[in-house]
Amino acid sequence: MAAFEYLALDTKGREKKGLAEGDTARHVRQQLRNQGLMPLSVSEAASQDKKQNADKKVAFSFQRSISAADLALFTRQLATLLSASLPLEESLAAVAEQTETPRIKSMIFAIRAKVLEGHTLAHGLAEFPKAFPELYIATVSAGEQTGYLEDILERLADYTENRQLMRQKVSMALLYPAILTVMALIVVLGLMTYVVPQVVSVFDNINQELPGLTVGMIATSDFLRSYWLYLIIGIVSAAYVFKAWLKNEANRYRYHRYILKLVLIGKLSRSMNTARFARTLSILSSSGVPILDALRIAAQVISNLPMKKAVMDAAGKVREGSNVSISLEQSKLFPPMTIRLIASGESSGKMEDMLERAAVQQERELESMISVILGIFEPLLILAMGVVVLIIVLAILLPIFELNQLVA
Repeated sequence: MAAFEYLALDTKGREKKGLAEGDTARHVRQQLRNQGLMPLSVSEAASQDKKQNADKKVAFSFQRSISAADLALFTRQLATLLSASLPLEESLAAVAEQTETPRIKSMIFAIRAKVLEGHTLAHGLAEFPKAFPELYIATVSAGEQTGYLEDILERLADYTENRQLMRQKVSMALLYPAILTVMALIVVLGLMTYVVPQVVSVFDNINQELPGLTVGMIATSDFLRSYWLYLIIGIVSAAYVFKAWLKNEANRYRYHRYILKLVLIGKLSRSMNTARFARTLSILSSSGVPILDALRIAAQVISNLPMKKAVMDAAGKVREGSNVSISLEQSKLFPPMTIRLIASGESSGKMEDMLERAAVQQERELESMISVILGIFEPLLILAMGVVVLIIVLAILLPIFELNQLVA
């Protein structure tokens, strides 16, 4: 049986979209008629690549990837059902029925159709490359080959949930500073473009030389009021040019290498990418994926190009007989603690455990660094805003003080 998407009319003439399983499209149409529906269109659920070449009026689209939360939920549900000794096709059907999003439900039914046709689960997942990354598909494939699919899906569920939790922590940690920064900019711009011109207008009829601070503030205010549109266009243009410049891989490589040299940002990038790499390599190694394939796949989760290249170069050296730890150490880009843990895992035969410890250690260090940086950034931002407001107030009050001295 295969999964079909349908568009039908009910007895009141309203359109109804949904999914149904059947041997053929004709079989599905008969099912709809038995339910009192008038089928308008019935098409087999297809993969994303096939959908992009199909009719634009099709009811569902897989052009976007599913969220990390949806992926974690799908993995956890499937792992739980398989652990309960349910057949794979029944487990997929149950997960699809529990899914409220039509797009995801259609995708799961399409995967189930592939399984019913005799394909592996990994093959069905590979039909949707934007929803399921290569790491996910390779791990599932290894689980099917070794017969430990339930255990590997549990590990994948833990992995996706931990990544989602880390993203949420970072997002929530950055939310307050982002709001504070935006409000600070709005207040300063409001003072410079509205309040300052209203206040300094009283000095227009005074034949007195204004202090340099006041003159500079008036000039800045006039510039912002006269050229604010050009300023916005300039900022947007600069951002567009920079983004276009980064599209070149050589330029992006140089930029990423420069990022690693920065004191705080470089350490953050190094810790984040190392944690991703160690966690991914741990899952792949414990799943029975060959080390060369595991290194290649784990390199794809690294966003920093020099670090990604270092892993790919290490894979080449491992192919020649070198150790993973020695190969990574030669790049000087990964933290020494991670290298030592990997070396310990290679010598003791507990590579997966050591990689797991390395990932946990880097994630904890990353959380600690983010907390420290935000703890320093927030008071510094408030202090900077206070200094700007103080300068504006002084620029307004200095002429008044000088005027009072002349009157006295």
